[in-house]
Amino acid sequence: MVKKFTPRRVEGLISEGKVIVIYGNSVLNLTSWIKYHPGGDKAVYHMVGRDATDEMLAYHSEESIATFSKWKIGEIDTPWKNLLPPIQGAVYPSDLKRAKAFDSLGDKLDSSSPIVSDDASSETSIELDEVNPKLHQAGSSLGFVKPVIPQNIEYVNASNKEQLFPIAGTGAIVDPKELMSQFENGLVREELLRLPDLDYGTQHQIREKYEKLHATVIKNGFYNCHYSNYVREVVKIASLFLYSFSFLRLGYYFLSALFMGTAWHQMTFIAHDAGHVSITHNYQIDNLFGMIIADCFGGLSLGWWKRNHNVHHLITNDPVHDPDIQHLPFFAVSTRLFGDVYSTYYEKTLWLDAFAKKVIPFQEYLYYPILTFGRFNLYRLSWTHLLLGQGPKHGKAAWFSVEGGWNKFMFVMVSHMTTMLVHVQITLSHFAMSTADLGVSEGFASRQLRTTMDVDCPRWLDFLHGGLQFQAIHHLFPRLPRHNLRSVQPLVVEFCEEVGLPYSIYGFGKGNEVVIGKLSEIGKQCSIMLECTRKMKEEQHLF
Repeated sequence: MVKKFTPRRVEGLISEGKVIVIYGNSVLNLTSWIKYHPGGDKAVYHMVGRDATDEMLAYHSEESIATFSKWKIGEIDTPWKNLLPPIQGAVYPSDLKRAKAFDSLGDKLDSSSPIVSDDASSETSIELDEVNPKLHQAGSSLGFVKPVIPQNIEYVNASNKEQLFPIAGTGAIVDPKELMSQFENGLVREELLRLPDLDYGTQHQIREKYEKLHATVIKNGFYNCHYSNYVREVVKIASLFLYSFSFLRLGYYFLSALFMGTAWHQMTFIAHDAGHVSITHNYQIDNLFGMIIADCFGGLSLGWWKRNHNVHHLITNDPVHDPDIQHLPFFAVSTRLFGDVYSTYYEKTLWLDAFAKKVIPFQEYLYYPILTFGRFNLYRLSWTHLLLGQGPKHGKAAWFSVEGGWNKFMFVMVSHMTTMLVHVQITLSHFAMSTADLGVSEGFASRQLRTTMDVDCPRWLDFLHGGLQFQAIHHLFPRLPRHNLRSVQPLVVEFCEEVGLPYSIYGFGKGNEVVIGKLSEIGKQCSIMLECTRKMKEEQHLF
């Protein structure tokens, strides 16, 4: 007889440090397996206590899906209502001491208003020696994480949104923390007006229609990859490298660097496809191919990217959890990042330090200049070899070297700045979109479409975007070969119209305009916050 699990019983297992995930009506215990998860442990931790059926089907091959039952320990006894994962700040009954400690810490943080803290070293501390270590095994963060939607709230609705996202009247607000909270709450209120209700009945209907859409995608063969497309991609990249080496040999260093950067730009798309196992759908083959492209030819780690990117897909655009929008001190796409938030991915506090306070108010102007250096952010160690001149200077391999200090500098900068476009493409789809946390009731399809936008372009420009212009569709079906994304677009548009979810799509120029507008808006809020802080300090000094 199959063992039945109540929500309370699942909570008990999680409080004991068990990594419990719901798949269909099955209860899976992934505790002993999580260290073997190819996509990293963080992605799984964000699904603890939740119905992860849609996510697990979207991200895994049929071969992997067939193994899920190995971890089954029973079945749920009622339609599931998601629990808040420990990594997102949940506290369960056997961990009440931790709850009490963090409540005290939260009160101290509120009273000290860390959003305007100038000194990172003044972080409020509290003794947490009695914290239950078991909950860490289920992903509980070592730092303070306060969920936007309290753990005891099932979902956001008309009756509780006033309490969860309050907006004050017309009176003047001086406290910068309160001011930023008002701004963020206003954005969430607008978001709620655009979306279908978040109750489980409505979300279940959306989920059923998404599953129907997914079945249509499979039935029409959109997961079938035409390898001729990748033969063309490899030939194109090889040609770019050939041009680069030819111009290098002839001494045309600028042109050589330009073609080198363009080749890297195009290689990023293939590495992305391979990382999602969307080429052959064989994990070993795609990852080997991806490592050759990314590691050997691009100098980047595919393993690092997969761990990072999987979390991004599951908790898209959350300022506390998504590493893809955690770019302090250079960018802030949410005022929540002004509050010295603890990143559950990087496992450290993201301080709004003095440098960030100088940069963020001008981020709309610095957006493109900073992104020209984006590739430097992806790797560091390989520069030692180049900058110290450790490459061969004599013999048959010497012709690969660039002569002259200025030419070396120019070659490095031009080749890397050429890849700036891919960083624009990556950020374009998310920087302007919602960063709100609407609670655990929100379904997979709703979150992906709410936090992601597509870029409209003619078919002949697809090679330049490499599939990244269909990010919303990619987030719904991450294993779909990118050359089939355009064909699936009409189905997604029809799905959105049917369920009432917004499908955001802009032209490349308009999309950039929207992103710059968002950066400008957040930058202005930072300036307002800093001005309020200055006035508060002046008033305190007078008294």
